[in-house]
Order: sequence, then structure tokens, then C-alpha cells
Amino acid sequence: MPGLFIDIEVDSKVADDPETAKKVAEVCPVDIFTQEGNGNFEVVEENLDECVLCDLCVEAAPDGAVKIKKLYEEE
Repeated sequence: MPGLFIDIEVDSKVADDPETAKKVAEVCPVDIFTQEGNGNFEVVEENLDECVLCDLCVEAAPDGAVKIKKLYEEE
């Protein structure tokens, strides 16, 4: 089940690059991202609503590769 307040989109540039995926997973203070030992990168959906909107994941990824969508704002 996706988060109630945010959703996160991760471009394949992050998910397919183990080094970048590791960096994104490490900077998140609330463990929204995980990288398994085999390199698989995933968004932990049950942690989405723990996001503090710090933008560390956005800054750790290539431009535009991680997007935080605020579901409570009208588009």
C-alpha cells in the first residue's frame, strides 16, 4: 500500500546502478529505501509516510532520478 501523504518515484538510473542505489539508501534517515546484498534496490512502501522531506535522497541521486510527490497538494 503506497503512502498516504507522499509517493516516491525512482528512475531506473538509480535502481540499475548499485553504487548510486547504495548512496540513496544510506542517506535516508527513515529507511524508505533498501538495497539487498544482491544489489536489488527497492522503495519500502510501508515507510513512505515516515518521510521527513529532507531531500537527501534527491540530492544523492542524479538530477531528476528521485522525485518526491506530495499527495496532499493539489496539482
